[in-house]
Amino acid sequence: MVNEHKTPGRYNAAWNGRSDKGQKVSAGIYIYRLQAGNKTLTKKMVLIK
Repeated sequence: MVNEHKTPGRYNAAWNGRSDKGQKVSAGIYIYRLQAGNKTLTKKMVLIK
């Protein structure tokens, strides 16, 4: 999705359903992580096809 440093503010990130190698991924449950400063948030998302 996004792997870069950002200045403080509000941001949106969209995932195109592809792996880091550009291949379409299967339907399923995926885990994502948001790191901001010394805080980390880990959540699950469901991809339904």
